[in-house]
Amino acid sequence: MPVTELKTSVKEAVSTKKTLFNRKHLSLILFVLPAFVFYLIFLFIPTVGAGIYSFTDWNGLNQSYNFVGISNYIEAFQDDKAFRHSFIFTLKYTIFVFIIQNVVALFLALLIESRRKSKGFFRTIFFMPNMISLIISSFMFSFIFTNVFPELSKQAVFSILDQSWIGDPKVSFYSILIVSLWQGIGYMMVIYMAALQGVPKQLKEAAMIDGANIFQRVTHVILPMIMHAITICSFLTLNGAFKVFDVVYALTQGGPGTSTQVMALNIYEEAFSNNFRFGYANAKAMILFLVVLVITLIQVSVLKRKEVEA
Repeated sequence: MPVTELKTSVKEAVSTKKTLFNRKHLSLILFVLPAFVFYLIFLFIPTVGAGIYSFTDWNGLNQSYNFVGISNYIEAFQDDKAFRHSFIFTLKYTIFVFIIQNVVALFLALLIESRRKSKGFFRTIFFMPNMISLIISSFMFSFIFTNVFPELSKQAVFSILDQSWIGDPKVSFYSILIVSLWQGIGYMMVIYMAALQGVPKQLKEAAMIDGANIFQRVTHVILPMIMHAITICSFLTLNGAFKVFDVVYALTQGGPGTSTQVMALNIYEEAFSNNFRFGYANAKAMILFLVVLVITLIQVSVLKRKEVEA
């Protein structure tokens, strides 16, 4: 082949490759663009705006406002006892939900995955509560706590149900916990089941042949192989628990008093129910954002490190 023809064919090949490369990138941009626009409008811009207004005394109505520096943050940490209590309550709720939800979901996933039959039936049964809106689930359980349980408690066998499930500060926390776990365990269980299906059967069979019991097989074979699912479920659980709002608002509205008030509900009431202190509420929202961000980054980095080690 002459040199000129060779150069021409090389140029045509390079040109064709560049065209395909540009088309591929254009198609990727077109697919990502709608999600990016929604992210920009409904998440990024409001977050930046909240950060700016957190340094002001804006009331959410007037166009004029004054910059007050970090006084909103100082007030939240030093003078606002209700906000500090809501932070402690949210932290307590998050710890309980994080541990119980992941442990129970993993246990159910292991139990159902070990069955040869009826996997689809049990998967559907446990996942069905997640198909119901959490606010609807909360209203359902509110009816159960206030009407069904008192009737059952009249029977001697169910006397333990004779509790003020919503009105007693010592019990209302567990009422919120029950609803949250009932609604969220099935979703985490499905994620764990999907991960368990990727564990090679040869590894489990080899462990059985070596004489490993069920506990040893789970801890030394199965858990290291599903660390990616543990990372995902831990992230979703922590993120959702810290931002919980609807179940508390529907069940107790933060009561009795403020005994079950979470951070998101405290921020909502500061902005819309008390004195319309939008600037101060934004400062609280930024504190919540930073808390969730820091804890999430620590959790993801630790579990990602565990994935690499596994």
